[in-house]
Amino acid sequence: MKKKKTADAFETITLPRPSSSDLRGKQSVRATFRLTSRAIDAISVVAVHLGIKQKSLFEHLIEDAQTLSQIARQVQEKAYHPRERVQKTYVLSRRTLDMLQEACEAFDAPRDALVEYSILRLMPVIEEEREKHRRRKAMLKDISGHVRQGEAVLAKIERALGDDDPVYHGYRQALRSLKQAEQEIAAYIERGKIIEAY
Repeated sequence: MKKKKTADAFETITLPRPSSSDLRGKQSVRATFRLTSRAIDAISVVAVHLGIKQKSLFEHLIEDAQTLSQIARQVQEKAYHPRERVQKTYVLSRRTLDMLQEACEAFDAPRDALVEYSILRLMPVIEEEREKHRRRKAMLKDISGHVRQGEAVLAKIERALGDDDPVYHGYRQALRSLKQAEQEIAAYIERGKIIEAY
């Protein structure tokens, strides 16, 4: 006697289905813009410093329809003077590019200008991160000083109790963790140097 096939549990669950247009909106496309070196550097610095893909940054900046329309209105009101610009190609989602195009058409605003001003919204983030980076460097000096003091205490414990004592082993383990944290913090600060030069 054959056993009846039990229905796959997945087939019995009712789930919302993605639409093909939603899925197409996630496709990556290349788009070329003429931007100032300041804007190109800004998006690069934020992406590297914060560890965010440039595509994700563009999605965050351009898919904010309300802000994009405010930028488009201001660009329309002000005379947009294209200064010296560099041609730069980025990978964006199709949805992001479509939203940008819609804003350009709705407000009769230059596409490059919308991208430029959207990117320049990152300037306060860069300033804030630069200040944090400066403070992190100062904290690293304190942490390194603490490690050096810890090494002196470990040497003192060794002299007093020997290197086979449980207190020595416990403190050495704690100091090892502190040194590892110091190295990780130093590496993070080293990667953050990109923000100093901007």
